[in-house]
Amino acid sequence: MTRLASALRALAATAATLLAVTAAAPGAAGASVTGEGSRTARPVAPEEFVALPAVAPTIIHDMRYLTPHNFMGERVDGYDQPLCILTRPAAQALKRAQWKLLRQGYSLKVYDCYRPQRAVDHFVRWAEDLADETMKPEFYPRVDKSRLFTDGYIAEKSGHSRGSTVDLTIVKLPAKPTRPYVPGEKLVPCYAPQGERFRDNSVDMGTGYDCFDTLSHTDDPRVQGEQRANRQLLKSTLADVGFTNLPEEWWHFTHKPEVFPDTYFDFPVSWRSVAGH
Repeated sequence: MTRLASALRALAATAATLLAVTAAAPGAAGASVTGEGSRTARPVAPEEFVALPAVAPTIIHDMRYLTPHNFMGERVDGYDQPLCILTRPAAQALKRAQWKLLRQGYSLKVYDCYRPQRAVDHFVRWAEDLADETMKPEFYPRVDKSRLFTDGYIAEKSGHSRGSTVDLTIVKLPAKPTRPYVPGEKLVPCYAPQGERFRDNSVDMGTGYDCFDTLSHTDDPRVQGEQRANRQLLKSTLADVGFTNLPEEWWHFTHKPEVFPDTYFDFPVSWRSVAGH
């Protein structure tokens, strides 16, 4: 059996489970308020958006903002289901990158894709509450929370809301399950050695996802050896299919040209938002 065939077989169960869970999860009910105070039907995505599993079903999902394991410590507004939604060209490009990695015994894993504006607004409200530092020991131990806006970790607009930006990593196959995060557990700095910090099933990138620290800069010279090689594998693989990396975050990539370079969307993350696309 070839390495590619083995990789596909190893991912088949993961993909099937993902599709079953996301299809069965309940969507948000009720109408949304849009425009100048007018009450309208629940917003849905334009036809240019697709669910990533419909295009590249073997890519693993680990959608952190649907869970309390993120820098805020709570589920983020706008995330109804553990689903990656992207513009179609970005999703198709990830499919091509996935095929390249599968041949090498790896898989992509997405942490966040399209992000509703309401989620970004949630980030901003949290950042303005300087008293809430629940997750500081893991995600920003060396950054004063009062500097999150100044240092660029939090902003009022995000490229994710335009639909062509994705946060992701690489997983060695066969993929091991990620242990569940338990709210209230002891937190370890996101830049600690891999064996000490929270372990998901990704390769060692030198820091965890969403680590607010300069060690997260893709080409930080302090990151060497296997960690640097893993970052470069992710960066080069995605560059080959049209993605540009944000230098401050090894996990953050935008597909160019963007379908919606100037539009920030606010439909919820759910299968219902892209039904029929």
